[in-house]
Amino acid sequence: MKKATALLLGFIALVCTTAMAQDAKPILLWPNGAPGSEGKTTPEHISKSAGGLISISNVNFPSITPYLPKGEANGLAVIIAPGGGHTSLKMDYEGSYFADWLAEHGVTCFVLKYRLAKEPGSTYTIDGDAVKDMQRAIRYVRLHAKEWGIDTARIGAAGFSAGGELAELAATRFDYGNKTAADPIEQQSSRPNVQILIYPGQPDRPEPLPNSPPLFIAVGDQDDPARLQGITQLYLKYHKANIPAELHIYAQAKHGFGIRKPGITGPVNGWADQCYAWLGLMGFVK
Repeated sequence: MKKATALLLGFIALVCTTAMAQDAKPILLWPNGAPGSEGKTTPEHISKSAGGLISISNVNFPSITPYLPKGEANGLAVIIAPGGGHTSLKMDYEGSYFADWLAEHGVTCFVLKYRLAKEPGSTYTIDGDAVKDMQRAIRYVRLHAKEWGIDTARIGAAGFSAGGELAELAATRFDYGNKTAADPIEQQSSRPNVQILIYPGQPDRPEPLPNSPPLFIAVGDQDDPARLQGITQLYLKYHKANIPAELHIYAQAKHGFGIRKPGITGPVNGWADQCYAWLGLMGFVK
């Protein structure tokens, strides 16, 4: 009887934890409106593919959506920026699916909705708005780390494609916060402690600093040749700077493989496991 009761309670706890992750509400990064979005009030546009995959565009209110661990939190947090060529956000296989996978492994995750610089009619820029959304997300999570059981020295930035561009730039353009700022979020450091880049866009742009965080990269060998060359050079820059870095190039894999994406087969499906093993090797998973 006691065993049955314990099993029932455990099942209820699992259901409740999963429900919290699924029912989590977006948190606005600027509750009173983001700088550069003044006067923009139109809602996000949500579309769904024939296979049921969700894309979002027309983001004027950047936010993060929490995905809580489905068990004991291990102290690591990862902010995930979906890709979409800066014209949309691929919210499933480049966002929530990865957040769910990490949450299953005890990681507290946040999927970032950032402003899109290349959709028709956009007044936003990558450096002036989208990167700042990633930086603001890092600051926000660091400020509220205790509430989520997060170690402030283990906050990572991850991104797919265009989202990877934001993560890689955040890892080279950070500051340690303005301690005199009236906004407590802006008092926090925007430096990520680790970066996870999955077929990142514009990999030739970032120049690692001496204190840039460790780097994990995954890409397919059938991706764009210029991207492949840029990613290889980015890895070599980090290697030359003596910053821990690991690069995986997967055979017979194209751009956009994501995680748990229908139709993707082969060794590339194991990239998340290899990333998690690397996080352990680097001491981010204890």
